[in-house]
Order: sequence, then C-alpha cells, then structure tokens
Amino acid sequence: MRPYDERLDHLLAQAARVFAEQGYHSTTMRGLAAASGMSLAGMYYYVRGKEDLLTLIQERCFTQVLAGAERAVATATDPVERLHAFIRHHVTFFAQHMAEMKVLSHEPARGVSALKRRYVNRLEQLLRDVAPDEATVDRHAAGYILFGMMNWIYTWYDPAGAIEPRRLADLMARIFLGGFLEARPTAHARG
Repeated sequence: MRPYDERLDHLLAQAARVFAEQGYHSTTMRGLAAASGMSLAGMYYYVRGKEDLLTLIQERCFTQVLAGAERAVATATDPVERLHAFIRHHVTFFAQHMAEMKVLSHEPARGVSALKRRYVNRLEQLLRDVAPDEATVDRHAAGYILFGMMNWIYTWYDPAGAIEPRRLADLMARIFLGGFLEARPTAHARG
C-alpha cells in the first residue's frame, strides 16, 4: 500500500462517496474531479483511471479492516469473545466508512482478492474456534451469513440514529451467535 498522502486520502474518500451514491459504472472521471475539487491532471497524478481508484479504495479499506480486526480479537480471551470482538469491530468500522463499505459490498474486488480472502479466512477461523466440530461447509456458509448481516446495514442504518454502532454490533453478535450455536447439528442429525 502507498504511504499516507492527504490529497490521495481525500480523493479516495470522495471517490468512494460518489461510487456509493451513483454507482461505479455511472461515475465519470470528470464527475470525480468535480466532487473531489481536484483537476483531472491532479487526479491522474495519483491514479491511472476509475478502475485504479476502485482498487485503491478496496485495498485501503480491506487493509484497515483486517488490521483492526486482528487488534480487536487479540485482546479477547475466549473464542466467543474473539468472535464478538470481530463483529463489533466490523460493524463499527462499517459505520465509520459507510461509502467505502458499500463500494466493497457492490463492486467486485479488483486486485485485492488476497486481502479479502485473508479477512474471510480470519472469520472462518474464529467460527472454527467457537464450533470446532461444525462441518467446514456450514462454517463457510455461516461466515457469509454473518457478513450479509453486517454488510447490508448501509441500506437502513444511520450511525447518528437511535442505536449507536457498538450497540448494533452487540445485538448482531447475540443474534448470530445464538443462531449459529443453536443451528449446530446434534449427534443424532450427524449420524
């Protein structure tokens, strides 16, 4: 990843906002220049085009969310607490980066598939720790069910509204964990 640059950070934030509002395919470089207050030449100093911007937004976002998740789970002492910490981090990060996360949810990951895979693998490892006897396919599906719960909040959630991000994350964790642990097959169903 590139070193921090305030103008690049501004460009990426504005591009994420415009992509989230208008859609990636409907957005033009001229529109991005107007939204960011940068000239086209200034933008092309940082990126080769719209696809490069999308890749940088995704790379930066996945890098930050993965690093933050690792810090969050490192402080937890048991598997359920680690999973809860992962969920809390994901939801609070999402609430602080709604445009970027909407772009991640809707646009195919371009050039960041290894980062995305690491993040998904981390969640699956946490699920394996919580339910070691669970079938791999069930953990995999459960991971994507959880991401579905967390990632689609942009369609209805207002971080400045009645429920703060941490409380929302705790509610999601309780609902998911209750369902995940309850849905585990019994010895009779496995046999």
